[in-house]
Amino acid sequence: MSETSLRPRAVVSKQPSQSEASTTSSTKVHEPETPKSPSRPPTLSQRAISQTLTSTANLANLLPTGTLLAFQLLMPIFTNNGSCDSATRPMTFVLLFLLAFSCSLASFTDSVKSSDGQVYYGFATFKGMLLFDYPDPSGSGLPDLSKYRIKFIDGVHAVLSVLVFGAVALRDKNVLNCFYPTPKHETQEVLNIAPVGIGLICSLLFLVFPTRRHGIGYPVTPGK
Repeated sequence: MSETSLRPRAVVSKQPSQSEASTTSSTKVHEPETPKSPSRPPTLSQRAISQTLTSTANLANLLPTGTLLAFQLLMPIFTNNGSCDSATRPMTFVLLFLLAFSCSLASFTDSVKSSDGQVYYGFATFKGMLLFDYPDPSGSGLPDLSKYRIKFIDGVHAVLSVLVFGAVALRDKNVLNCFYPTPKHETQEVLNIAPVGIGLICSLLFLVFPTRRHGIGYPVTPGK
């Protein structure tokens, strides 16, 4: 037998043609994706509750800035992050009372702008307004303070401010865990519904009875 006949035959590997490669790549590229299950849209009641809670949260803008800041800073400390005992629970109640009283008191404060452009704050009385820090006792350079006397609308806003503060406090988890650690079903329903109802009623009354005062803790408009 000759060497030529015993030589092994070369194996030729078949290379894929350009058309087959392009077909394979196009198949991989245009592979259909698995359709994602569409998220269920919120129901009408869920949207209404969400909008109501948002409007209730926005009522905090109607409270004095200092009072709201003190509430947010002091409440976790007084309630021990919601874990109240026989000592911290009365202290928390006193703090809530003082903050609510400050909201009511701020409704009777106002600000005036003197002739030199400075803004001065004062407390409204039945005869006019008593300024806190005006240097001239004679009141020269000030507008007529008698038009800043207490009116019926001030009492309405004082009550509404206390109610709004109560609604904001009832939405705070530290306050709820402090006074109602394990509420009953009926109590939980009241705690869920009462702040929403107070927010709706107060927002309506604030629109019906607007105020022109810019007291302590409230922004002063440029035209004030």
